Amino acid sequence: MKRFFFELAYNGKNYFGWQRQPKQVSVQEEIERALSKLQSNQEVLITGCGRTDTGVHAAQYFFHVDIASAPVSLEEWAYKLNCILPDDISIYNITEVSVDLHARFSATQRTYRYFIHWKKDPFLADRSLFLRHQPNFERMNEAAKHLIGKQDFTSLSKLHTDVKTNICEVTRATWIQTSDTKAYFEISADRFLRNMVRATVGTLLEVGTGKLSTDELPAILEAKDRGQAAVSVPAHGLFLWEVRY
Repeated sequence: MKRFFFELAYNGKNYFGWQRQPKQVSVQEEIERALSKLQSNQEVLITGCGRTDTGVHAAQYFFHVDIASAPVSLEEWAYKLNCILPDDISIYNITEVSVDLHARFSATQRTYRYFIHWKKDPFLADRSLFLRHQPNFERMNEAAKHLIGKQDFTSLSKLHTDVKTNICEVTRATWIQTSDTKAYFEISADRFLRNMVRATVGTLLEVGTGKLSTDELPAILEAKDRGQAAVSVPAHGLFLWEVRY
């Protein structure tokens, strides 16, 4: 049995997240269906590098598959898959790897970006959050410093998930303004909890609009209570941006 690593990207607008689920269309399901067609309709199961929620995008994503052999050359395999897959999913590269390399558990760092803009733009409506006013980035970056390090992020996690621990180690958390009307928040960690980035962005925007002070974040984290943090921002501005192994 051989293991193949796939690098891809997808627009999550039309999907109920990455993970296959009953009665809903997922990115995983679309890819498994395409792979099966090229394996003489034999079932092919894949393992992704993590979950993305409904409507969340991925600029870089990885999954692995274990099969006896590639049906064609790796370049032709990627080409044929892209011909079958819908336009909002694109396979970039396929590489044969050691069977010890795991798409999820071998990842050492994941980076997300959340995009915002404060000048109405119809071409950003599906991939960036529109705000009525520009937030204060200096205040938000001051508050974001409290996210750095290894700590419990229960207050910024979806309730009643099946993870064993809510401890994550964040190595980067910063707002970057890219123009007079656009910016994004970038956060890197060894792992992320369900809804963690969207809850974090929502809380930091409360700081940026003056609803929270820059030094309230430590108390919110220490409370280990989701109710202490702000409402999560919508999914369409969120991208899984980079995964490192």
